[in-house]
Amino acid sequence: QVQLVESGGGLVQAGDSLRLSCTASGRSLRTYTLGWFRQAPGKAREFVATINWVGAKTYYTDSVKGRFTISRDNVKNTVYLQMNSLKPEDTAVYYCAADIRQYGSGVPTADFGSWGQGTQVTVSS
Repeated sequence: QVQLVESGGGLVQAGDSLRLSCTASGRSLRTYTLGWFRQAPGKAREFVATINWVGAKTYYTDSVKGRFTISRDNVKNTVYLQMNSLKPEDTAVYYCAADIRQYGSGVPTADFGSWGQGTQVTVSS
């Protein structure tokens, strides 16, 4: 059983940066696609970014392209989300997730079966 724990959220102003981290325990995730998702109040959870197991393929939702960067450190069993030029519409609870299958291509439609508890990101205008 893998546990995912996010950290790094907080309250920032528009234009600021944050780096989210998600560390896994219980199992190595070095062969799994990892992803970040978010859920704003009153809205459905949405895909933000994914990265394949090698770290060579990344995918982003259009609204964060050029501002957010997903990366991973397989030695530390950790995935990161660097968020720059934050906007009020980025306010949400951010979740990390792991694919249930190994050696995936990294696409956002992977079957993410393990989830963290979430970390709150609030961007004030």
